[in-house]
Amino acid sequence: MLKIRFKRSGRKKQPFYKIVVMDVKTKRDGKALEELGFYNPITKTLNINCERTIMRLKNGVQPTEVVKNLLRKSSIF
Repeated sequence: MLKIRFKRSGRKKQPFYKIVVMDVKTKRDGKALEELGFYNPITKTLNINCERTIMRLKNGVQPTEVVKNLLRKSSIF
């Protein structure tokens, strides 16, 4: 089963998250199938490829709760 979720990057105490499509069984920082955007919680910057995200959602990929909230804020979900 595929999910749209965060992949953490950045430095210690300065998180930066990539929004990616991954298998449920893959580790948090494992290999992603596709990168859809990024989110920086420090500066509240959100950048999402709307076209690809909508396509993935139509194909049945489920977002995690946190990603779902961000998609609602950006009026995609």
